[in-house]
Amino acid sequence: MSNYKSSDEKEFSKYDAKLMKRLLKYAKPYSFYIIITVIILLGVIGLELYQPILLGSAVDDFISSYDKTYSIVDETVAEAVQIKDYYLIKDKNKLLDNKLKAKVVYIGDKYYLVANLTNDELSNLEMILKESQESIDNIKSKYEVALLNKEDLKIIRKNDISGITKLALIYVAVVIVSALLSYGALMILQIAGQKIIYNIRMDIFSHIQTLSISFFNKYPIGKLVTRVTNDTEALNELYTSVIANTLKSIFLLIGVIITMISYNLKLSLITFIVIPFIVLFTFIFRQVSRKIYREIRGKLASINAFISEHISGMKMVQIFAVEDKVYKEFDEANGGLKKEFLKQLKAYSIFRPSMYLLNIVALALLIGFGGKMVLEGAITIGTIVVFQRYIGKFFEPIQELAEQLNVLQSAMASSERIFKLMDTEPEIKDKESALELTKIKGEIEFKNVWFAYKKDEWILKDISFKINPGETVAFVGATGAGKTTIQNLICRYYDIQKGEILIDGININDIKIESLRKNIGQMLQDVFLFTGNIKSNIRLRNNKITDEEIMKASQYVNAGHFISKLPNTYEEEVYERGATFSAGQRQLLSFARTLAFRPSVLILDEATANIDTETEELIQDALMKIMQGRTTLVVAHRLSTIQKADNIIVMHKGQIRETGTHQELLKNKGIYYNLYKLQYENA
Repeated sequence: MSNYKSSDEKEFSKYDAKLMKRLLKYAKPYSFYIIITVIILLGVIGLELYQPILLGSAVDDFISSYDKTYSIVDETVAEAVQIKDYYLIKDKNKLLDNKLKAKVVYIGDKYYLVANLTNDELSNLEMILKESQESIDNIKSKYEVALLNKEDLKIIRKNDISGITKLALIYVAVVIVSALLSYGALMILQIAGQKIIYNIRMDIFSHIQTLSISFFNKYPIGKLVTRVTNDTEALNELYTSVIANTLKSIFLLIGVIITMISYNLKLSLITFIVIPFIVLFTFIFRQVSRKIYREIRGKLASINAFISEHISGMKMVQIFAVEDKVYKEFDEANGGLKKEFLKQLKAYSIFRPSMYLLNIVALALLIGFGGKMVLEGAITIGTIVVFQRYIGKFFEPIQELAEQLNVLQSAMASSERIFKLMDTEPEIKDKESALELTKIKGEIEFKNVWFAYKKDEWILKDISFKINPGETVAFVGATGAGKTTIQNLICRYYDIQKGEILIDGININDIKIESLRKNIGQMLQDVFLFTGNIKSNIRLRNNKITDEEIMKASQYVNAGHFISKLPNTYEEEVYERGATFSAGQRQLLSFARTLAFRPSVLILDEATANIDTETEELIQDALMKIMQGRTTLVVAHRLSTIQKADNIIVMHKGQIRETGTHQELLKNKGIYYNLYKLQYENA
């Protein structure tokens, strides 16, 4: 788990704010995309808020009961309909208040038209109908009344049918435009999000390449893979959905609240009774989900590291037949991850039904209080319909915000680990004034060098020696004597604690790391080949190396012999770690690779170990060729391979005990003599 964890919620919030600030820096170059998206989303919100208004208008103006009030006009008025002897027109905006009125009433399962009403008579009629159910005979005695048949009703509703058809078309158009705008906003965000994630991935991978070897010795490879893949994908959701959808949800929520209040303040306040409960449940859910997500990301990274390590070492697992134990260990780790996911599921299984319950409560309040207000004539049925739609839209952004919170917690947990990795400073850095060396002669000198991997546990103690350009120097000694450490220090994979290491008289700390390593060819006992083909493994993405140079280098180090027999020769596919090649073939390919890069200094770490005799002869011949004219450092366990070295340095417990040629050291009968005797006394 992260070192940044704190029990103090304020510290969490501060840290999350810092993380978000860093994440938004990556989005800054694409702010134009985000601004355009926000503008489009505001348009989408406006259209979504307009949809319930259309439904309310349809109900109030066209769908609700027949008992409407009309103005009586002459036959020349456009859109007037003839019912009996009257020409009627709706007067929604009361522009014809000076005209006599007619009202459709529903009594005894029949519809009647009460006509030629003054405004006062209309008010009296509405009061009579509201307070008590009058018989039609009593109304006929006071007003002009005509019974309406089905044909009359069709005629009087003619404009209603055309009106509702028009509203339906407008509604469909609004939905289509809203969908198209949403699609456009999504595409713009996806394009911007993918560009941002591309940059983050490149930054992470680039930073990983700058880290020192000591970092990779301590940090599981599987966790690094998780940072570059899973964690960046979690951030992808942040940029492509969370930012835009969160803004949309907030704007929609504000818009719904404002529109509801503008429609009817009293009914809105009644509906908003559920808001404190929404805030409380959301706050609790946020606290719980934050902790769960940190656990999930940590356990997921551990599983990835476990899988990566054990798949890489599957041969060892099978050799020692420990599959069952490894399976149990994985089962335990997998079970831990499952428990965290189940915790997340439980949190959602409580939160989502809670939101749904509050939605139902809000609708119940609307039906109860709103229905009473309709019966009292304070609001129309259309208003109830509008509020019902807005309550749905009120809970939609809340549910959406909860979903975005889910993704946000995942993104924050991932960003926490990503930035922790990116904040890891490389132990080996270039000085600002570091020199760029295009070519080196190959003079190497150690002056009183002390080095320890761990504090005060000295691996090298006061080491001093000098290698002249073109010389071959071998290092021998027991395991742990410090031979390989000397090689690592020359390439500056680690920095020494005391003393100096000079290349051509220049302290290696004053040389740019890249130019230093470009001039040194290091061939290890365990050759690493990458997935690709033979050409790509020799070239290693250095496009300056031509195909012709690859072939020449391969022929020169005796690798061309077996490459030419392959079905696809230099295009032959290479699988991870070169699993389809023998150890000797891999070693010859590494020689070709080294020679193609034309280093000035060669470092060989027991290049002929574990090689059959025939292949060893090829390798020895290749070594003699590529060592010509180059300073060469050889770490050897088989003393037969270094007898022609210009100088042999014997290491023991981090110190130089003997130096000299093969014959000189044998004459001295010291450590080298004893090592030689142990290896060859049987022979």
